[in-house]
Amino acid sequence: MTSEVVEYAAMEAPTLAAALRITAAENGDETWVKNRDGSVLITWREGLERADRIAGGLRGLGISKGDTVALMLVNRPEFHIIDFGVMIAGGTPFSVYQTYSADQIDYLLEDSASKVIVTEPTYLETVQAACAKLDQPPKIVLVDGPPSGVEGTISLAELEESDPDFDGAAATDEIDPDDVLTLIYTSGTTGPPKGVQLTHHNLMSTVRSTSEIVNFPRRSRVISWLPSAHIAERAAHHYIPAVMGFEITSVPDHKLLMEVLPEVRPNWFFAVPRIWEKLRGGLQAMVAGQPDEQREPLEAALNAAIEKVRLEQAGEEVPAEMAATVAEADEKYFAALRVMLGLDQVVTINVGAAPTPVEVLEFFHAIGLPLAELWGMSETCGGGTVNPPGKIRIGTVGPAVPGVELKLAEDGEVMIRGDLIMLGYRNMPAETAATIDADGWLATGDIGQFDAAMYLKIVDRKKEIIINAAGKNMSPANIEAQIKTASPLIDQVCCIGDGRPYNTALISLDADFAPQWAAREGIEDASIASLSQNADLLKLVQEAVDEGNSHLARVEQIKKFKLLGTEWEPGGDELTPTMKLKRKPIAAKYADEIEALYAPAT
Repeated sequence: MTSEVVEYAAMEAPTLAAALRITAAENGDETWVKNRDGSVLITWREGLERADRIAGGLRGLGISKGDTVALMLVNRPEFHIIDFGVMIAGGTPFSVYQTYSADQIDYLLEDSASKVIVTEPTYLETVQAACAKLDQPPKIVLVDGPPSGVEGTISLAELEESDPDFDGAAATDEIDPDDVLTLIYTSGTTGPPKGVQLTHHNLMSTVRSTSEIVNFPRRSRVISWLPSAHIAERAAHHYIPAVMGFEITSVPDHKLLMEVLPEVRPNWFFAVPRIWEKLRGGLQAMVAGQPDEQREPLEAALNAAIEKVRLEQAGEEVPAEMAATVAEADEKYFAALRVMLGLDQVVTINVGAAPTPVEVLEFFHAIGLPLAELWGMSETCGGGTVNPPGKIRIGTVGPAVPGVELKLAEDGEVMIRGDLIMLGYRNMPAETAATIDADGWLATGDIGQFDAAMYLKIVDRKKEIIINAAGKNMSPANIEAQIKTASPLIDQVCCIGDGRPYNTALISLDADFAPQWAAREGIEDASIASLSQNADLLKLVQEAVDEGNSHLARVEQIKKFKLLGTEWEPGGDELTPTMKLKRKPIAAKYADEIEALYAPAT
């Protein structure tokens, strides 16, 4: 961490809109947001001027205080100025997942009562189909369209030019801390998506809490790569940078992330567990592919470093010889690995949104990257707990962030209270009342435990706990994490076992590592469908399942599995856009495969 304690004047602003103006004034011609090659680069001064012009144009389209505007855009520099333009106009911007169908978009537009939707040519046909279903369809603003737009749309350029005299500063003064800043729609796997209403006050409190935990240097760099409909993306790569003046690099395709990391060398990097699992798997494969004279000392150094991490976590003394060996290995090997990954300048790195296997956390700590788990929800602005730098307890998601209270209900459900708690679900007063009690405690749906230091450990989602035929309670997420981390060949695992005599699993192959394995083996047909039938690969997956099972209690272990011949894509039938398993749809889609796993042996 940087030794200088950085003070940000925007931190005390009452709203994100006011904070943005302070940050833009301080940073002027510094870069606010750019794309990967720098062909699109927006400075803070230019960005605020354009956001004001967009706000004026939106006012001309009828947007006034409290009106809602939908955005369906890839991660691109323009997103940030458009989103803040809506905010300055007094509106509430929210993002739509790019994988959504016309029917799903139609629901969001109607529920939110959106008056405008901003999109780009790739999604225009889908957006138009969604709008056609509505009695009062929103106006469509098209980014990258022709100057005059296409029929039924207005171009972003036209919007920016329609009211150049709009007073953005005056409009900002009209925004109140309790105004709704954005909507975050839940994935809707257990019913209609719920619109989580987050206020300026909610997000500003989250930013202040973050600043108390991590001292970010000025002009810190972050990468915008998660979907902007995800609260983690909005908080980490949109709102916090607006207050602290971070430089943002937009990456429109998450598959390019590994390439972009070394180019940007971010100071803060947050990713879901699957990204960290892939990074670890790639490094392990690289080490395994070295000649013996290089591989063996590197493996020995990694093993020593992991053992050192385990001793430190247990509060035990690290032998001087081990400490010296690891220090030498850090200089000789690990520093170069951090540079190769593009993580040599990080102040903090975080993982969240799903359980992360302890082995993954230990690995990154061992190579000098103290990966810290955190926990939060859309309903809490993505915040709640975090392992603070220098005080990480592996296997937990950390203590409560400043200003937040936590407690456990009688059944172990985590309850949370603080300024980051949502205003409520849009148009769903009954659901809001069922989630937030009269004293302001929000029921999270997660089952947790506290350790002696009041660091929280998440056991699983309350509704996803498996109770087998013998009445044993188990965490499917923990089981799945152990199997996934056992081999880079495995992408997703869905554990089945509720009401069953034993646990089974559906397993999908990793679309990056499986073809690489096929190439090394000289296999011409490297399609996932073909590889799922390959006897040698099936054997490797079985070995991975056996390895994962070795870390589980006997009752938790996977007895049988089905290797599927299809990829599970975010936003598809099996995964939400944030890569959470859609358990009920999976159970329905693969009912035959699941029943076959429980069929009596013939």
